[in-house]
Amino acid sequence: MRISNYDKYPATALSGFMRCGWDDIVSSFSEELSVHPVLAIETYVGIHEAEIETALDTLRPSLFIRMRDLYKSEDDVRALTQRFVTDDPIFGYRTALTLVDFFDSDKLAAAKRLVAQSAGITVVVGAGASLIVPDTACLVFADLARWEHQERMRRERVTALGIDNHKEAFSSQHKRAYFNDWLVCDAHKEQLFAKVSYWLDTHIPHQPKLIDADTFMSGIQKTVSQPFRVVPYFAPAPWGGQWMKEVFDLDKEEVNYGWCFDCVPEENSLFFTVNGVRFELPSINVVLLESRALLGEVVESRFGKDFPIRFDFLDTMGGGYLSFQVHPTTDFIRKQFGMNYTQDESYYMMEAKPDATVYLGLRNDIDRDQMSADLRAAARGELVFDAAKYSNRLPAAKHDHFLIPAGTVHCSGPEGVVLEISATPNHFTFKMWDWERLGLNGKPRPINVERGLQVIDWSRDTDYTMAQLVNAVVPIAQGDGWVEEKTGLHANEFIETRRHRFTTTVKHDTLGGVQVINLVEGEEVIVESEEGRFSPFIVHYAETFIVPAQLGAYTIRPYGLSAGKMCTTLKAFVRV
Repeated sequence: MRISNYDKYPATALSGFMRCGWDDIVSSFSEELSVHPVLAIETYVGIHEAEIETALDTLRPSLFIRMRDLYKSEDDVRALTQRFVTDDPIFGYRTALTLVDFFDSDKLAAAKRLVAQSAGITVVVGAGASLIVPDTACLVFADLARWEHQERMRRERVTALGIDNHKEAFSSQHKRAYFNDWLVCDAHKEQLFAKVSYWLDTHIPHQPKLIDADTFMSGIQKTVSQPFRVVPYFAPAPWGGQWMKEVFDLDKEEVNYGWCFDCVPEENSLFFTVNGVRFELPSINVVLLESRALLGEVVESRFGKDFPIRFDFLDTMGGGYLSFQVHPTTDFIRKQFGMNYTQDESYYMMEAKPDATVYLGLRNDIDRDQMSADLRAAARGELVFDAAKYSNRLPAAKHDHFLIPAGTVHCSGPEGVVLEISATPNHFTFKMWDWERLGLNGKPRPINVERGLQVIDWSRDTDYTMAQLVNAVVPIAQGDGWVEEKTGLHANEFIETRRHRFTTTVKHDTLGGVQVINLVEGEEVIVESEEGRFSPFIVHYAETFIVPAQLGAYTIRPYGLSAGKMCTTLKAFVRV
């Protein structure tokens, strides 16, 4: 098994204002309060507000307001959010609420009057703090990446917007965050970017860091002015394998690692290294602030401030089968969940042992009614579903590319490492069979046979699958030392992929749209601008990086240990 120099902590380096530790941070706040006597700490959902409040007690404010005391009653908040959270164990509906909807209007108005009347130092902490303070207040935003919020849901007590749901199952907490709280908080944050004076990083408890607005904006603009990587995160899975432990040098004590989320900007973190000190923030801030520069005008016009391309790894080396599953059609996801597009995807085989397989599409001439009956009976525990009876079980080799437009049944098998390339809505998988196993929590994972049966495209049989979904490679161009191939995706999908095999410099161009690239073969390459628009950017094996639309022309060539050797990249972009 190969060992790479995969960088788990990519960062944008810059200089600027940085304070570390509560003593220095509170000292900075004291200086601000001598000019502006009102301090407002906006918090993202999942932030440990108690730690912040304890630190700010040393300011000895004459008025201290906790925004959580101004919420509507929990019963009212649950009623307010019910149509978006729903009773379904996994799925909800995209919210239409704003943050102000969660507050008792009388309490909010009374708190605003108290702030206006206060003669001494005033401190306000919590989501919505900016709603009750004057424009002259010193506004601080304590931000949090969605992935860290999910980790906190699993391991400790965190509350949702307006309710304490920490005793609920993780799936219930996650559903509320995914369909409601994250969307509400991001929409509120987007209104505050120009007003925030300081950004507070509390991702690591009791190790806070503070940067000012100029440093924050400088970091965002520098990030989007060059190729960049978001911070990957890793997670175990019921089917997870052992490959990433070795290749990415992960914790050997973990039972497995099934997932590596290497490019999911909605959930990943972004690192700035400010004066040599790491500062963590949600990578979605780049999308929210610089969507035109990042995505390009055409992509932005279609997706708004959504980053439409997702890259992640699925590791089943020494592991098991993923669930036998299907993704909803665009029409279904729009009507049922309020989402604008669905999770079309593909499996690109990074690594594969000789017996690696995938299930893809349906076999010719299957009995649709019998398959439906068997899936329902298996969900009731009455039989073991025979996936091979109904779905094509295909051998999978390194560099194979399997295309999976929505409505196609599929499943990755053991002894492979998949680079999954998909549209971003990553929550909508209808598991129809889970191989008689339990989830990591010791409980069965939710099965969605009925929803799955509603969206299966029954015309995608063996003939269709082999003709359109397996290694649909088309030569595009070649030159001295390089070859470009189209490997997908399916015509129904909006993502296009291009594979480049090269021993010398290859010219690329964003053509005005964001591109996402992974080095699928080779030790390292270097990304450069012939015009010097950005500093040379080094990429190692298996690393995913983003090329902002505004960069235009750039080159990639083998570098370091790979100089003069064959390397392979896989590039994805939005088809226009």
